[in-house]
Amino acid sequence: MSFRYLPMTDKDKQDMLDSIGVSSTDELFEDIPETVRFQGELNIKPAKSEPALMKELSAMASKNANTKEYVSFLGAGVYDHYIPSIVDHVISRSEFYTAYTPYQPEISQGELQAIFEFQTMISELTGMEVANSSMYDGGTSLAEAVTLSAGVTKKKKILVSKTIHPQSLQVIYTYAKGQNLEVIEIAAKDGLTDLDALEKQLDEETASVVIQYPNFYGQIEPLAEVQERMAKQKKAMFIVSSNPLALGYLTPPGEFGADIVVGDTQVFGIPAQFGGPHCGYFATTKKLMRKVPGRLVGETKDEQGRRGYVLTLQAREQHIRRDKATSNICSNQALNALATSVALSALGKEGLKEMAYQNMQKARYAFQSLQQAGFKVTFTGPFFNEVVVQCPASVSAINQSLYEKGYIGGYDLASVDPQLEGCMLLAVTELRTKEEIDGFIKELGDVHV
Repeated sequence: MSFRYLPMTDKDKQDMLDSIGVSSTDELFEDIPETVRFQGELNIKPAKSEPALMKELSAMASKNANTKEYVSFLGAGVYDHYIPSIVDHVISRSEFYTAYTPYQPEISQGELQAIFEFQTMISELTGMEVANSSMYDGGTSLAEAVTLSAGVTKKKKILVSKTIHPQSLQVIYTYAKGQNLEVIEIAAKDGLTDLDALEKQLDEETASVVIQYPNFYGQIEPLAEVQERMAKQKKAMFIVSSNPLALGYLTPPGEFGADIVVGDTQVFGIPAQFGGPHCGYFATTKKLMRKVPGRLVGETKDEQGRRGYVLTLQAREQHIRRDKATSNICSNQALNALATSVALSALGKEGLKEMAYQNMQKARYAFQSLQQAGFKVTFTGPFFNEVVVQCPASVSAINQSLYEKGYIGGYDLASVDPQLEGCMLLAVTELRTKEEIDGFIKELGDVHV
């Protein structure tokens, strides 16, 4: 039988109190001064029966708009992508569903192999030598890369392009405060990093340069030129935050000399699910392997020559170095990393390339259709699957109107940059059909607000 939870009876409570030799709950907490104990009743609703509670929660949940009922053109870090059906079948197995960090390799071979495969595929996608066993999400991965660069170079100046995801930038600032790092934002120009401004800020005190590829606006940053500008300051590290799906078609950052490549694998096997949880990845060079936060799973052989997997490195340095640690990662996203591994395995190399190609082609069809419909597209450089379009009125009002027509509109860029007032960031994935794209653009043109 499947239980949502195990009920606690008064007898259960009394049995527990008897087991520890305490007569009442008040006696259990008597060491806490009465003056600091909460007096009275909590301001919460009275408890309901399970059927009544389920009805209330179901009614609340039904108010949410989801991508099964609405056609979504919303991206900005969370995307509506194809998920092979086998993903749910595998991650719902109890041995994976309940697994935590595999400290005991002799009983965790399946989990360790899944993580090993994840690391391998991330390394291949990014063009890097090693990858760790997953991070919380893309934003924390990027912030961890920044603190690692400061720890390795012993420098405090971080140059961050303003074209990275604004929420990732906020996470960087949060991490930087604890490490006393100086974060300098490099301005954007025509939807790309202003490389002249970047070069002016590069100096001997620079720990790293942070670029997103493709960037927050969907534009593809010229990593070769960034690396060329950085070559004059060889000691600064090159950090690239990248959508791994785009790497199914674009040249990987590793081929442009990146020192660290990070990102989020939500695009592979992880539903949008109202914003989380996600799965970050962290790939780097062998030179930096022992500085990588989290864990590295390695392949080995046992005494009988059979293949086996172990936790090769655990850089849980916050336990050892304390206040000198550059990371406090102490868990991983094993279940979501497994979902990513299963999705990538199901797609295969050709399937991944085809999926990336469809994103590019459908986004370009939307780009051309928007222009033909009389809309101005803000940035016209090379892009992946997101475009910025100027709207004739408030984006929030337009999105409300689109919602009533069965569409989830794009991201309102005025919320992150006042200069982009009236601009909407649209994501067009492989799931969007020609009919859906045409219908969306028609409704966008018919909106009167």
